[in-house]
Amino acid sequence: MIDPTSQYRTMEDLSLAGKDVLVRVDFNVPLEDGEVANDNRIKSALPTINYLTDAGAKVILMSHLGRPGGEVDEDLRMDPVADRLSELVETKVKKLDDCTGPEVKGEIEELEPGEIIILENTRFYAGEKENDDGFAEDLSELADVFVSDAFGMVHRKHVSNYGVATKLPAAAGKLILKEVKALTGAVDNPEHPFVAIIGGKKASSKIGALEDMKERVDEFLIGGALAFTFLHAQGHMVGDSLVEESMVDEVRDFLEEVKNDRNTEVILPEDAKVSKEFSEEGEVKTVDATKIPPDWMGIDIGPATIKKYSQEIEAAETVVWAGPLGGFELEPFQAGTKEVAKAVASSSGYRVIGGGETGAAITQFGFAEQMDHVSTGGGACLGFLRGKELPALEVLKVKE
Repeated sequence: MIDPTSQYRTMEDLSLAGKDVLVRVDFNVPLEDGEVANDNRIKSALPTINYLTDAGAKVILMSHLGRPGGEVDEDLRMDPVADRLSELVETKVKKLDDCTGPEVKGEIEELEPGEIIILENTRFYAGEKENDDGFAEDLSELADVFVSDAFGMVHRKHVSNYGVATKLPAAAGKLILKEVKALTGAVDNPEHPFVAIIGGKKASSKIGALEDMKERVDEFLIGGALAFTFLHAQGHMVGDSLVEESMVDEVRDFLEEVKNDRNTEVILPEDAKVSKEFSEEGEVKTVDATKIPPDWMGIDIGPATIKKYSQEIEAAETVVWAGPLGGFELEPFQAGTKEVAKAVASSSGYRVIGGGETGAAITQFGFAEQMDHVSTGGGACLGFLRGKELPALEVLKVKE
């Protein structure tokens, strides 16, 4: 089998010693009381950062943090990230208060080989998400070469991961290559039975993935609030459960299409844990998922569904999971996601976990280390599994 990473330029293809290297990382981490609450994404970038410093490069890191909307938000500055990174690399990482301009250039000129600085939040600039050419030009003037290592953003065509890559010699970092290699196993000739667990809140964010993956997948196990739009589309009673009415016709068409095709089975919950409110205080009961009483909402899959899904997972040779199966943030509604995670962890098949909330849940319940791959990117991972062209990956490919 051809190495799927061979189509990308890598850091080994670049001359790095003494060079100013601009690196797009994904340090979009949760903050609590002014400190990093979860540093997994920072740790994921360390192989690339360490490779560059060992090669004698001057490392200039950039990332977004939160959604400041193109304006400065004092609560979303990169200072806590720089502090945590300094602890991890055991050397001072200087954080700058801007991304471009004379002062930034001056700080970079003062860098010694092997030293690291981090720029301010790229999303303080309106031009970032617009892929503004002027902003891309300003950033590219800071460095000799560019390394892209923010896998969670490769489905976005922003300045810091795409625009700069069109203006500087560019290569993929270690994390991106790791993700590509791991996810390709679930895209190109996966072992069967192939089971895809699809959860989350909205049908609108998942129906495209279901359509694109149905030719490769043997079974879709549906959970989360997404399941209630599916059950509603079949005419079942779902009470006050979250339903995307605008997606009902499309979901119904998809279910009919799959039913007639007969190559793929869509399995929906048999039972559900329901409550009248999304909280830990309200009454919780388990009911038939097709007969949820009025004023009650489905918030998790029930024990019969957990058992059914676990049996299907046990027999699978490939398992892909995107989207939690219930409101795992609240203890009464954790069982669906937690027990299915346990089943996936115990499976002998190849197991890929999408990033975002699914990755967070798997990590929270202590199963991350037992999976074959836990992606660092939710939307990016799903886009890759769908076989979609991801712009910030395409720009890193070796030109023929």
